[in-house]
Amino acid sequence: MTLEHLGFREELNTYRLEQQLDTFAVGRVISAHKDRYVVRNEEGEYDTELIGNLRFTAESRADFPAVGDWVAISEYDTGKALIHAIYPRHSMITRQAVGRSTEVQIIATNIDYGLVVQAVDRDFNLNRLERYLTICHAAKVTPIILLSKTDLVDGTELQSMMAQIKERVGEEILVICVSNQKDDGYNTLQHHIEKGKTYCLLGSSGVGKSTLLNHLSGKEQMETGAISDSVNKGKHTTSHRELVVLDNGGILIDNPGMREVGIADTSGGLEMTFEDITELALECRFKDCTHINELGCAVLAAVDSGELDKSVFNNYHKMLREKMHFESSVEEKRKKDKNFGKMIKEVKSARKKNKY
Repeated sequence: MTLEHLGFREELNTYRLEQQLDTFAVGRVISAHKDRYVVRNEEGEYDTELIGNLRFTAESRADFPAVGDWVAISEYDTGKALIHAIYPRHSMITRQAVGRSTEVQIIATNIDYGLVVQAVDRDFNLNRLERYLTICHAAKVTPIILLSKTDLVDGTELQSMMAQIKERVGEEILVICVSNQKDDGYNTLQHHIEKGKTYCLLGSSGVGKSTLLNHLSGKEQMETGAISDSVNKGKHTTSHRELVVLDNGGILIDNPGMREVGIADTSGGLEMTFEDITELALECRFKDCTHINELGCAVLAAVDSGELDKSVFNNYHKMLREKMHFESSVEEKRKKDKNFGKMIKEVKSARKKNKY
């Protein structure tokens, strides 16, 4: 196992030399458990933790390591090491942290492709699919849609689902159908997995992500359960993120199922997902059109004429409101923190003057 097998790139080595990190070993975070991280490199795996300076200077969770990160480490005991630095990330898939309106949760870093998994049973949901595509687009990660458990529906129903997806998200995004029971579709999926590239599995609980990982790796990497008759879903057991190197050289990150995919997008992910709306908006009478009730709104006109599906429009507006609420909450928190910092400086200055 070399660093290249784990996805190490030449630009990371350039950064290592420029920042004088060449006295430390390099490794990739393959799993994270609260404040402990398992890091892997050509020498093996290490149970690691952050040095105090990194821990105390961190301003948010984004400053801590995440699965997929490259880090500089030093071994202090057999199988144990300290993390001294985190290398720059070329991509970062995130969502709004559940229950925290101003925080971002990192799903995984340094990802090349997002494998968006939807089961064809009760999980199939086009609105949710657009959410996953948005977080991929925001991260500049190429999405691939995987329809799993296709043995649960007949060919006609499957073709209908495929047509709905193509109509909703366009022809450009690759869609692959897989059957866990019949092993169908895995050769096609393997063909699209490139050596040295990192793929992140995204989807709800029970859609078959762990089974996909086991099929692709040829090993029982994650425990899986039989399909529950009551809810028609697999008994899901994945509880943490983990990076696995496949036999064909691809790198796969499994994730716990996500019940919520809160939008924390500030980099154009929505515009890419809803490209039709973005293009229509260019024809609106007003540049700052909100597409709610303005005269001369090309988007509303397209909805009225049937050119634009109303469900697509409604989902876009819902996600846009989430994005705007997140951005305004972050800005409000930033102002409060700035004012609080200013007040602390004034108090310290006043105390200093009174002292003398």
